[in-house]
This record gives sequence, C-alpha cells and structure tokens, in this order.
Amino acid sequence: MSLLGIVLGLVLLMFLAYRGYSIIWVAPVCAVVVAVLSGYAILDAYIGDYMKGMADYVFQWFPPFFLGAVYGKVMDMTGSARSLGNALVKLIGSRFAVLAVVLPCLLMTFGGISLFVVVFVIYPMGYSIYRAADLPRTLLPGAIATGAFGITMTAIPGTPQIQNIIPTNYYGTTAMAAPLLSVVAIIVMFVPAYAYLEWRAHSARKKGLHFVPDPKHVEVNHDDKNLPSWHWVTGIIPVVVVVLMLNVFPLVLENATGFVLTSSQAMVVALLCGIIVACLLNLNQAKILLPAINEGANGSMGAIMNTACAVGFGSVVKVVPGFSVLTNIALNMPGSILFSEAIAVNLLAGATGSASGGMSIALEALGPRFAEMAAGNTATLEALHRIASISSGGLDTLPHNGAVLTLLAVSNCTHKESYIDICITTCIIPLVASLLLALVWGVMI
Repeated sequence: MSLLGIVLGLVLLMFLAYRGYSIIWVAPVCAVVVAVLSGYAILDAYIGDYMKGMADYVFQWFPPFFLGAVYGKVMDMTGSARSLGNALVKLIGSRFAVLAVVLPCLLMTFGGISLFVVVFVIYPMGYSIYRAADLPRTLLPGAIATGAFGITMTAIPGTPQIQNIIPTNYYGTTAMAAPLLSVVAIIVMFVPAYAYLEWRAHSARKKGLHFVPDPKHVEVNHDDKNLPSWHWVTGIIPVVVVVLMLNVFPLVLENATGFVLTSSQAMVVALLCGIIVACLLNLNQAKILLPAINEGANGSMGAIMNTACAVGFGSVVKVVPGFSVLTNIALNMPGSILFSEAIAVNLLAGATGSASGGMSIALEALGPRFAEMAAGNTATLEALHRIASISSGGLDTLPHNGAVLTLLAVSNCTHKESYIDICITTCIIPLVASLLLALVWGVMI
C-alpha cells in the first residue's frame, strides 16, 4: 500500500502540474496522499517531514537562488544579455536559426544566468530569428530548451548552475569534477539534440510550413535604449568573471592563504562578483540597476519555493515504508553504483519535476551510501558527481516541470504543439546518455 501511495502521489503530482496548478499547494496535497496510503499520520507528515524538508532546502540553497536571480535580472534589464545575443545573431545569421537561438542560451546558462531568466530574455530574440528564417514558431521552444535546460546545466565542468554544485556537498568534489566524462557527455547529448532540431527545421521547410505570428507577443524596439554597438561586451565580461571566480579564484586563494572555500561559498562569491561587474559596466543605466536587483530578489522566491515544495514532497516519500523498496531496487540494479545512481536520480527528478529537487532527494538518501561504497577513490567520487548532475537533467523535463510550463506559457505554445521537441532533446536524449555513460564509466573506473 505504501508503494502504491508513492505511485499515486507521483501520478497526481504530474497530472495537476500538467494542468497548470501551483506546486506550492499541489505538493503537500500529494504528500498527504502518500502519507494516508502508507498509514502515516497526516499532521506529522505535513508539519514535520514535509515542512522540514522544504525549510532545509531553502536554508541551504537560498543564497545561490537569490543571487542568481538578481544577476540574471541585472543582465536582462540593462540589455547586456540581449546585446550579447544580438551580436551572436549578427555573427551567425538567420540562415542558421537553430544555432543562433541555442548558442546564446548555452552562453547565458554557462555564465550563471537562471534558465527561467534565459527563457524570458531569449524568446523575443528567437521570435525575430525564426520569423526572419520563416520557420514555424512552434519549433522555437525546443531550441530554447536545448540550450537552456541541457548541457550547461549539468554536463559542462565548471558551470555555476546549482545542479553542478549540489553533488559537491555529498562527494567532496568541485564544480570541475570528471572533466573527461563531462566532455564525452557534452558530445553524446548535444550532437543528437542539435541534429534533431536541424532535421525538424529542414522538414518544416520541406513541408512548406511557415512562420505564424504570436498574437500575444508585442515586440519591443530596443533601439530606444540607444545602447552603443559595443554593448555586447557588457554581456560577455560578467559571464567570464562568474566562471573564473567559481573555478579559479578558490584555487588561487587556497594556494596564497591556505583558506579553503566550499563550493557553495565559491558560488556565492562568484555570483556577487558577477552582479558587481554587471552593475559597474552599466553605470550609465544607474536608474535601472536598483529596480533590476529588486525584481530579481522578488523573482528568486518563486523559483526556490517551487523547488523546495517538490523537495518537501520527496521528504515525505523518503520516510514511508515504500521508499525502502525503491531504495533497494536502486541499490541492487545490475552494474556499478554509477548506474544505480543514474536510475535513482532520474526517477526522483522525474517524480518531482525538478532537476535540483530530485537530485537533492536522491543524494540525501543514497549519497552517503554511494560515497562509502566508493571507498575514497577520487575518480569514482568525481564520476558519481558528474553522473548525478547529468541524470538530474533527464526525466526532470516531463510535462509537469516548472521550466517547461514557463517556456510554453511565454512562447504561447501548447504541449501538443511543442512539447515533443522539448521531450526528445532535454528528456529522452539526456536519459539515454546518463544511463549509457553510467554503464560504460562504471566498467572503466
């Protein structure tokens, strides 16, 4: 019955999220379903386990969420991110419309900008690119998702995205963990995803499909800001600063002073520096900076609460008897501990509709056991870090995922029109890649 409760709770969570209901109330309701069918006291489940899991997640990860949202909003409202994107479009051209959308998304997310912010920043630019290329607008969400929800979130070593930072707390690794595995993962995930998007664009042209305007989209003439032609520099420099401060500064500081920054501390320092640099480069827009910081701060609450509520649901799942059955299944999968981890993280990321939330639940329950089984082997610990990160970006983008719902809402497309592209490029391909890499690397280490 407990296992049945978990399954029903997950199905209900996905269904209600798919229908567009807020996870802030959906998650505790589904947690109650799990508790009731497991014979667990409702008040203990909600006030105790659910609230504790949610609060612990906020306590641990609020600074990166808050600073990441502020950084992204400053880059957005000053036009720095848009200027960088426009420069790339001019360099690449509308003929390569897919690449002109995917590449700016990759750069922005690698620079630490929240994928939610990237969706809002890129859509107006992508809209104009796909219109110029005369491609169906319904293909645009797939391209944005491929760039924003994919490899820069999980696979590229050194990325400041939270999905690359969470495993450091369990395995004692750094954001640069397993560089060789990371490079292979990038190739295995990006090449087929990009090839698929280009095939879709080619098929659309062959079928005679054309761009159809979005009746809800009002294009803004950004020339009104009178930004100088070199303003794209203000988009690239903060990105470089964030990456260097996250990956190089901690090493320099440790060698010079002996002081060791944790990954979470390094992430806070990096994002703070990115915000400061972005503000200094846009002092001519001083009136915009404080409102941008304010909007970013307010926006961070929604992002972290959605994820934290998903984690709260997982915290209830974790204490009911059925979870031990799922844990035993994950731990006793054929193959190495890497494959077991890949299965566990994928399942929980899919169940919660959150990459960071699902990975946090999986590693909280199984991370210490995996670390113990690794017996201090650095190569194995780094591989566990990277496989966990890659796996979190697989089943997380099921239809109830918050980022997917946001992307479709912003682009005014339905699941029926555009979800297939999102699913193939950011769900199926990463899922297959994570399981395949876990199997192969499990034999090699």
